[in-house]
Amino acid sequence: MPHQVRGTSVPPAPQRPGGLDRFNHAAPGAAETALLACCASRRWALRIAAHRPYPDLDSLLAAADEASYDLSAADLAEALADEVSPCLHDSAPQAAQTALAAAHAAYESSFRHAFVICLDGVEAAEQLDRVLTGIRVRMNNEPDEERSIAADELRRLARARLAHLVASHPEPGTASTAHRVL
Repeated sequence: MPHQVRGTSVPPAPQRPGGLDRFNHAAPGAAETALLACCASRRWALRIAAHRPYPDLDSLLAAADEASYDLSAADLAEALADEVSPCLHDSAPQAAQTALAAAHAAYESSFRHAFVICLDGVEAAEQLDRVLTGIRVRMNNEPDEERSIAADELRRLARARLAHLVASHPEPGTASTAHRVL
């Protein structure tokens, strides 16, 4: 009998609840705060928090996707206003820092929000090229087309942040760093 020692029953050690369980049972305010670190649309965060509990991560991510697709123009503007364009680590060469800063400035001047791009699954060595190429290509977009692309990138970022949140953080109010450093 696995839980007996010298004839006495020893209860198993209590299991720590997983990140999804903690998220599902967090106070509404704590869950909303954690969700706002994933996507700064209050409507998005309230909607996902209101539909708890989620049986598994896939269900949570599906709900996040659905909520993302339903963002109004004002909700999207609210979320994009909180985003910061990806930046380089301080140790990056000055030429790369200057090129990225100029590209971000041009993009933000044209579209009035930070450049957002999901870099999950992209090798660290390729991230700068991916960002610079993305900005260069997307600068040619019409504002409505770019808003649609930015919304999709924001949805992908929110998914990644949410998966990270429930996978690795002990409390729902402890969010991951929401902004990427290359």
